[in-house]
Amino acid sequence: MRQISFHVTLCAMFLALSVPGQAQQPRKMPVIGYLDYGAAIDRDEAFFEALRDLGWIEGQNIVIEYRWAEGQYDRLAELAADLVRRQVSVIAATTTPAALAAKTATSTIPIVFTAAADPVTVGLVASLNRPGGNATGATSYLNDLGAKRLELLRELVPKATTIGMLVNPNNPDIETQRKDVEGAARKFGQQVHVVNAASVDDFDKVLATLARLNASALLVTADAVFLSRRDRLVGLVAHYGLPTIYPQREFVMVGGLMSYAASVADSYRQAGIYVGRVLKGAVPADLPVVLPNKFDFFINLKTAKELGLTIPPSLLARADEVIE
Repeated sequence: MRQISFHVTLCAMFLALSVPGQAQQPRKMPVIGYLDYGAAIDRDEAFFEALRDLGWIEGQNIVIEYRWAEGQYDRLAELAADLVRRQVSVIAATTTPAALAAKTATSTIPIVFTAAADPVTVGLVASLNRPGGNATGATSYLNDLGAKRLELLRELVPKATTIGMLVNPNNPDIETQRKDVEGAARKFGQQVHVVNAASVDDFDKVLATLARLNASALLVTADAVFLSRRDRLVGLVAHYGLPTIYPQREFVMVGGLMSYAASVADSYRQAGIYVGRVLKGAVPADLPVVLPNKFDFFINLKTAKELGLTIPPSLLARADEVIE
């Protein structure tokens, strides 16, 4: 009887494995939708390092669906909608425009952003401490960041009374950046000329405009178009001989004079941490937006010499890195 029972048990196990739907299916890996305004070349590794530190490895226990807008704001809406149709587990939106596109596309799929704008002002969250919806993340925005850049520029070029401000009019948070700089300029007795560049084709024209206006220096605002075309922009700025402060270190590395910004790597790292936590069940509404606490100041001495500028010792002492 024991032998018969043993054979019956084996047959039952075989039949269970043979019937479709009865065998244990491979566990489906969660999918991260990675939505970026720029191009793949500009991706920040700090995000992926944070995921790996939490045990999330692409190709092993997560899948990442990449969507790159290649510098075109009008592509973001469809790219975000595509990620929603694919029912990704979470959307990592790496710029303010990408986050807004994702927020428009879904009110249910969790969104983790890195934003250069005030997330409350642009409508990504209800408040910083209590986001209240399906989105949270990290922001590199502080309301006096533009003023600080203008102050550094003034310290380097104290006689500059006319300052150019390069903006992308299609950037959804540009109005906040503009008001910040213009308010600081009035305190310093300076005049700001705002010039618009929506694409790389506009760079030469707007810089020529600033030359005609006798601008003494230039402040470049944070924008993915400027970052993705930084070689071209920095080259043209050098051609016009304008002392310029940029919003990120990457500009200084290709010849820009100086930059001051919240640490971009920190923002991306925090976004990676939040995505990892969401994959483990955390709810965006319960995760406070992370504010910047580290700021980087970079100076390119070679560029300063080419412009005939002497960097004051006070600036050199405050620089996180001096490129020679």
